[in-house]
Amino acid sequence: MTDSQAAAIPSKEAFQKTIDGKKTDLFILKNNSNAKVAITNYGGRVVSLLVPDKNGKVIDIVNGFDNVDDYTKGGDTYFGALIGRYGNRIAKGKFSLDGKEYTLATNNAPNALHGGPKGFSRVVWDAKQLSDNQLELTYNAKDGEEGYPGNLHVKVTYTLTGSNDLEIDYEATTDKKTVLNLTNHSFFNLNGEGSGTINNHLMQIFADRYTPVDSTLIPTGKLESVEGTPFDFRNPTAIGARVDQENTQLKYGKGYDHNFVIADKKSSVLKRAATVVGDKSGIVMDVLTKEPGIQFYGGNFLDGSHTLKNSTKDEHRTAFCLETQHFPDSPNQPSFPSTVLNPGETYKTTTVYKFSAK
Repeated sequence: MTDSQAAAIPSKEAFQKTIDGKKTDLFILKNNSNAKVAITNYGGRVVSLLVPDKNGKVIDIVNGFDNVDDYTKGGDTYFGALIGRYGNRIAKGKFSLDGKEYTLATNNAPNALHGGPKGFSRVVWDAKQLSDNQLELTYNAKDGEEGYPGNLHVKVTYTLTGSNDLEIDYEATTDKKTVLNLTNHSFFNLNGEGSGTINNHLMQIFADRYTPVDSTLIPTGKLESVEGTPFDFRNPTAIGARVDQENTQLKYGKGYDHNFVIADKKSSVLKRAATVVGDKSGIVMDVLTKEPGIQFYGGNFLDGSHTLKNSTKDEHRTAFCLETQHFPDSPNQPSFPSTVLNPGETYKTTTVYKFSAK
């Protein structure tokens, strides 16, 4: 990877199209600390995230494509996308509210995943660049869209701070009782997009418990201790140190694809959920969130079938996700923190990805 490749942002022209009758574009956020973020309003996706490494070299640390067409092709990669209405899985694509059953597409058979085949990741959001470092995206999801009840108005604001924090503020209202679980699905490699394995990154997840899953990756309903398991990241540990251990949960996920419990209940307090350090770059990413959970996905299904911005491939376990969230399948699990949004209420949550280098 050359310096120019590493620090390049794709051209705006490659993102200027009309999709579903709406115009798409690429919006650039920048600060005075050599960081930049490129976001397209197609799916609200983070296309590039450029931050300085330990030597001051600016590198792009998220997987993405250099044109909007590649995001629209084939199955959704979810690279950088805003996810909704419901991030993660809902068992058998069904849930009930006040005695009425709702049926969703089972796009991750036998379950519903990330809001459906289209979801929020494949719609064109209305975009308003508020300043050099802030972008506001809005979307109106119609009652019944992808099977979910309620006309839902969603606003997501991306802010790049002067201290290289990417802050994501989510807000939503509905006119009918519904369920909602919004997140961002960026794929990170803190050594640079396409630079090889993420298994040597050091990761810490501030969670004593996780939600074990069945063979279809739906939580069993239990909150189990991480102690003595490959899911204990309470101390900094190489991501790949235990990924190949004989473990039923790792077998089900083909590696890590699990929700960690940051809090038992809905909390409005911003708390540190995870810290990851790039083993070569020295880039440190702290994840802070108001959400009760965080999904750690280790790139187990990446298979080299996509060409990324710098002409490298998305090979197996060369990127990871840390998706802040309410727990998977919460609409069907009364003991989990509720994801119900009522008319008259405002859904509000914040996640911050803080970047530094050491």
